[in-house]
Formats: sequence, structure tokens, C-alpha cells
Amino acid sequence: MKGFCEKAVASKFSCKTKSDSSNSEPQSSDTKLSKVSLWSSVFASAFSVFETNSESSPSASEKKAIDNSRNNGWTTAVRRVVTGVSMRRIQERVLGTSKTGISSSTSDIWLLGLCYKISQEESSNHASSSNGLAEFEQDFSSRILMTYRKGFEAIGDSKLTSDVNWGCMLRSSQMLVAQALLLHRMGRSWRKTSHKPTDQDYIEILHHFGDSKASAFSIHNILQAGKAYGLAAGSWVGPYAMCRSWETLARSKREETDLECQSLPMAIYIVSGDEDGERGGAPVVYIEEASRHCLEFSKGQVDWTPILLLVPLVLGLEKVNPRYIPSLAATFTFPQSLGILGGKPGASTYIVGVQDEKAFYLDPHEAQSVVDIRRENLEADTSSYHCNIIRHICLDSIDPSLAIGFYCRDKDDFDDFCIRASKLADESNGAPLFTVAHIHSLPKPISCSDGMDDCSGFREDDSFDVVSNKGAEGYEHEHEDDWQLL
Repeated sequence: MKGFCEKAVASKFSCKTKSDSSNSEPQSSDTKLSKVSLWSSVFASAFSVFETNSESSPSASEKKAIDNSRNNGWTTAVRRVVTGVSMRRIQERVLGTSKTGISSSTSDIWLLGLCYKISQEESSNHASSSNGLAEFEQDFSSRILMTYRKGFEAIGDSKLTSDVNWGCMLRSSQMLVAQALLLHRMGRSWRKTSHKPTDQDYIEILHHFGDSKASAFSIHNILQAGKAYGLAAGSWVGPYAMCRSWETLARSKREETDLECQSLPMAIYIVSGDEDGERGGAPVVYIEEASRHCLEFSKGQVDWTPILLLVPLVLGLEKVNPRYIPSLAATFTFPQSLGILGGKPGASTYIVGVQDEKAFYLDPHEAQSVVDIRRENLEADTSSYHCNIIRHICLDSIDPSLAIGFYCRDKDDFDDFCIRASKLADESNGAPLFTVAHIHSLPKPISCSDGMDDCSGFREDDSFDVVSNKGAEGYEHEHEDDWQLL
């Protein structure tokens, strides 16, 4: 179920501030009546199952049968409302549909490493067909959407044939990995078309995410791989465990097939803090470690391969520390960007772009029937794997527990990523998302100096390139900057 309100728009978008909320006009009576009418229509359709034909007079036995059917009908009606109508639609009928106002912002939109410029004329004329907006919409709708599915084969011994209300993090992670495969096999310029036959590579990517054990990256196989990290059918999981589960799944698939037939043809590197986050602090991308992962993936054949970087983070306690927001937004300017697994507690989404304070995302919280995409079926209907509705959430309202993804095609691409990441850390005012270093290095004891009351502890070697957690401009909120253990 949704943990936050969303806004669905066709082209541009606006993000309501607190001041907007306080100054907004009260709802008119017409609006309230409209909401009541919408809510009534939900129950009217549900209660219709209890209607009987009043034109005939039933016998006593028939009346008893009708009473029994009514009792059973109530259960059936509720089930139809819950399973037949998405929770989002119920929410819209109770609270009213979201506004579809068009933002007046002319700020650039960044979508997974690509920039879309919106001119003043486009914004003032609300021209949804303008070049910048049209290209952005086409790019957004070309990203692969993974949602709740119902009707697939049971997951292990759980007997569950749907992931509704618990599989959003798994679906969000599937979207991120699917984007990595699109980048690897199709390139960033690929856009979906309505022409048939469909690209073979595209169909094969979708096939990998089918909802059965036969598909390499199905939720069945993800759950199996993540047992050691607490993954289980029917239970929600956090970003860190999700990243580690993908690492395990990729390793197991690598051992099953030859290098040329890998379903995930890239190394995978989970970037976490020292000792898997047990010492806290910003995670470090070690170049030596990335090289080792590539060497292991290629089984010693080459020094470097494509690599998927997953960076699980905890950027606050109950909400993201505001000091991290600029850096989070900046990651979408990286050509290697794969977006963010994030959302609200218990309601994960796949964040793919930003404009000002808004974050655009793909939403897995829509239950759809299972679809079997066979790799040889180039005429397959893939419409359920894409979405034309662009939703956004304010960046400062996302859950502080999240994971960022990056894909580097080769060594040059990885070097470019490291340069950008180091620059971002240097400009973070003491609050880096992660840092870059060449090799692991043991911590050095902190030397005592005059004026220091506490000489205990360690400091990191300079080769870590770690920026102090206390920034300039008077930021001394230590409790807000503390990193939770990953």
C-alpha cells in the first residue's frame, strides 16, 4: 500500500511546499460532494453483488439460501474491492484525484545521466509537445517498469502467488538491474517503439525478470538467494539486504553458465562502509576492490569488465539529513547513473530523475496479472512493463535508508565515475555520500595535540580521501549526521 501521496501528471510537475499548503484555499462544497460521490460509487459497485430480483417472491428455502449467499457475498465484495481495484485508486476515490497542474519551473531535468532543458517559452505556454518535455517523456516511458504481479507460480513453500503489499523493494531493485542491462545491451539512447517485431535484446531482458524459477532474476530466485539476509516471501526487506541478495544471486548464476552466456554480464560490487558498515562512516569505493571483482567475474581472463556498483546508504534517522540532498540530486548527472532505490518506509520506489526539489520515480505498487515473456516471442505485448504516468516526490521526504546504483561499461568509464565521485565528495561540505580511494588502508592512531581533551580513537589514512563529517557554515548537528549501521 502507498505510504506517501503521489502526483500523476502528463508532462511537467509541481511540488507543493509547506507555505503552499498553509496558504491553500479550503475545499469547496462541490469538491467535498464530489469526493463523497466517488467514495459512494466504490461501495455501490461492491454492494451490487447483494442485489436480488425483487420481481419474484422466493420460498422459505430460497430465502435461507439467499441469506447464506449474502453472508458469503460480503466477503466476496470486500475481496473484489481490495484485489480488483488498486490501492491507489481507492486512495484517489477517498481523497480525490491528484492535481495535474503544470510547473512553471524552467530548471533542467536530469534523468539517469541525461539532461533535458526546458525553455521559458515552453514553460509559459504549457507546451507538452515541446522538444525538451517530449524527449523527457519518451525517455521516462522507455524505462522498464516492474510492478506487483498476481497469478504466478507459488513461491517455495509459502503458497503465495502474488507479491502485492510486500514485494515493492524486490520490484524496485529489478527495475534498477533491468536499467543496467538496458545500458549494457542497448545503450542509453535506446527508446521503446510500437513497431513489431521488438528488439531481441529487449525481449531477452524482460524474459530474465519473468515470475517463475526459470527466469534468472525472478522474485522467486531473488528470495532464494537472499535467505541469508532475511529475505522471505511475504516480508518487506531493506536496501542493504536487497543489494547483498543481488550479489549472491549474480554469483550463483555465474557459476551455472559460461562467461559468454551470463544473464548478468557484468561484475557486481556492493560499496559499503568499513567492515560492511559496522564502523559507520561514508562508504568507500576502492579501485583495487573493483578491479578484483572484475578479475573474478572474468575468471582471470581480463583485467577489467563492465561493473555494477550498488551503494546502500542510511542518511539519517527518521528523514534524510538536508546536507545530503544536493549530493543525492547530483548523482543523476553522472552518465553512469542507475538511479535510487528509495521511497517511504515500507513503500519502495525506483527514483530515476530530478528537477529542483522533485524526484521522479517509477512505482511498483500496481497489481497486474502475470505475463510470460518468452525470449523467442518478438511480437509479445510488453505494455505492462512501461508507464506514461510521471510521478514525483520531494527529495527531502524520501526514506533515509536507500541504495544508489551505477553502471560502468569499461575502465575508462569507471575512471570517469571515480573522478566525478571524488569531486562530488569534495564539494559536499563535509557530508559525502561516499568517497573514492585506491586501496584499503589500516586506520592510523590519532595523535594527541595541545587543546584536545580526547585523544582516543583512530583516524583514517589520507589515502581514503574521506571528508570530515563536520562541515562548514556551522553544521554541528552530530546526532543528525550519524550513520546507522548497514
